Parts: sequence; structure tokens; C-alpha cells
Amino acid sequence: MLAAALLAAALLAVASGCAPSSSEDRDRASRSHGAASQPPSRSPRPVPAGLPGMPPVLDPKDIYAANRPGQLSPVVKDFPSRIYVPNTTSDTVSVIDPKTYEVIDTIKVGIQPQHVVPSWDLKTLWVNNNRGHTLTPINPKTGKAGRPVDVHDPYNLYFTPNGKYAVVMASLDRELVFRDPHTMAVKKTVPVSCYGVNHADFSPDGRYFIVSCEFSAELLKVDTEKMEVVDQQRLPFRGAMPQDVKISPDGKTWYVADMMAHGVWVLDGDTFSTPKLMPTGRGTHGLYVSRDSKSMFISNRGEGTISVFDFRTRKLKKKWKLPDGGSPDMGGVSTDGKVLWLSGRYDSEVYAIDTRTGKQLARIPVGGGPHGLAVYPQPGRYSLGHTGIFR
Repeated sequence: MLAAALLAAALLAVASGCAPSSSEDRDRASRSHGAASQPPSRSPRPVPAGLPGMPPVLDPKDIYAANRPGQLSPVVKDFPSRIYVPNTTSDTVSVIDPKTYEVIDTIKVGIQPQHVVPSWDLKTLWVNNNRGHTLTPINPKTGKAGRPVDVHDPYNLYFTPNGKYAVVMASLDRELVFRDPHTMAVKKTVPVSCYGVNHADFSPDGRYFIVSCEFSAELLKVDTEKMEVVDQQRLPFRGAMPQDVKISPDGKTWYVADMMAHGVWVLDGDTFSTPKLMPTGRGTHGLYVSRDSKSMFISNRGEGTISVFDFRTRKLKKKWKLPDGGSPDMGGVSTDGKVLWLSGRYDSEVYAIDTRTGKQLARIPVGGGPHGLAVYPQPGRYSLGHTGIFR
């Protein structure tokens, strides 16, 4: 009965894109944690031998070294700059020209598109049609959609750092599905005991990744090469709902956004330590690293703000508030690093925000329920998936 109840709750939450927080949960969060105690500082360590076939790490002190402004791969250098916005309740993708802040195209896709995901080889954008059970490929050079590929329950999509597999986050199926990164043929299905596999990020050497399970307040640690869950833990907060996952530039610390604990969990991924909560704002959701690897932008969907975290001091240094409110969710940083693009989940709009001042540059109407938008192209040698995790 408990499993049935949890699954019913998951279905209801997915139908709305991610359940909004209740006043009871907000009260619990405000009473729960003060400032987070960060993992102790450690001296630089060499990066272990990478996953076989993975491109070598450019800088052990900064895994985002390939993401500097203008460092476009030859694969994408001629692609037009666009913002691709999946509208979950409209079953469309809005295409925005970042120069004019205008929607220049609307692409019809499958049922309930959740994220637009750059492929490992940077050549394709995959639209995750969660309830349509398909992936729609978009050619980023022409902006044209191709024939949908049958993939069951594709809530989110990632790629192993060596490009060998695509990893589908099958949220309701409770599976991690390793697939061919081009044909999407199934290679291995990994059942999980948690509910709502959601977001992920990979270790610097690519040998493991950490996954958030939003409906059971859990984290998974997965061995990339063995394709097995090797560790699992429940977050120390009643009603937690973990979302986006991101690793620090030095590869030592992991951050997990939590929309019900209203902050970011901080942990050591190697030891899979018990996370500590850093409060940021109501409805914490997305995590995005700046082009200089100095800051992380944190979207607080429940209060219409963006917190800015300093990696060096390991503290929050400022908070920006959208002038007319809003529901900032998922997105990415522009190629030059000057603009943060975020979807307005419950407001049918997209926000363009100056990364230096926090000023709102534009507020653009799109379809219903905009979610995991992709800024494309972006700097980087290859993509790990989601809305664009590049290294």
C-alpha cells in the first residue's frame, strides 16, 4: 500500500512538472537548518585515471576549464545562437533569438517535454517527451526537428563522460536506462529502489555519478563503468525533494538543490558523506556555474530569486530578485557568460538576467509550463547532458 501511495504521489507530481511546496513544508524548512557546515577544505589532489575513452581532464583544479567564453568546439562554432524552451503543458519547444529576445519559432514535439538536452558529441538536441515516451531530435544547425525515437519515460537524459552511453532518468519506471547514445537502443536497465530519479552529475574522473531521487528524498551513487548503484542515502530532512546536482570546479564538493528544504545540500562525493544544508531561498531548483568558474547561480523558484554562491569563500554572496516576481527554474549561461537564462515554470515565460548585476534584461512569453531550457551552443568539448553540462 505504501508503494502504491508513493507511486500515486509521483504521478501527480510529474503531471505538474514538479510539485510546488506547501506552507507546512516551508515552515518545516525554516525551522530546520541554519547555515550549512561545509566539508573541510582539502589540499589539491591529482585526478585519478579517467573512465576509459573519456577525454582527459584539462585542469585538475578546474573541471570547467573548457567552458570559458567563446571556447566553442569546431562542431558547434557555426551553429546559430538560440534558446530552446520545452513547454510541458503545450507540447512544444519555443525557440528564442537571444539577440532580439523574441520567439522566432515554435516546434511541435511529443507529450510533456521536460528538458532539451545536448548530445555528448554536441551534434543533436534531444527533447525529452516524458509522457509521450519519445525523444525528438533537433538539428541545432538548421533548427529543424527530426523523427521522434521511442524511449519510455524519458524524464531527463545524461551521457557518460566517454560518450559510450546515454543514461535515461526513467522517473516513474524507477530505472536508470543505459542506451546507445545515437540510436537510443537499450544496453542495460538498472532498477532503483528510490522514487523519482531526476538529475545527476559526474565525478571529475567520470567513474561515478550522483543522482537525485525527488519523490523519496534520496541520493544514489552509481558506478559508471559497471552501471550499478553502489551506495544510497536518504537526506536528513523530512519532506526533502532534491533537484539539480552540480559538482564544484575543483571536483571536491557536490551540491544538490532541494525545493522543499529551500536550500542546497553540500557533501563529499568520494566518501558519499551525510549532506549539510545551506539555505538559499524558497523552492531551490537549478544550479549553474559561471563562465569563470568562480560562482554558482542558484534559482529559487518559490520566491522568484537567484542566489549567487562563491566557490572560493564557500558562501552566498548576493541574492537577486526578479522585479515582478516569477518562478525561475532551469536554464543555462550564455556563451559569453554575460546572461543567465531561466524558464519561468509557472508563469509561461523566460527570464534573461545580467550575470554581473542581476538586472532583468528581458521577460519573454512562451508556452505553458516552460521547464529545462537549453542555451545553445555553449563552450565545451563534450556534453554530459541535462540542459547542458559541458566539460
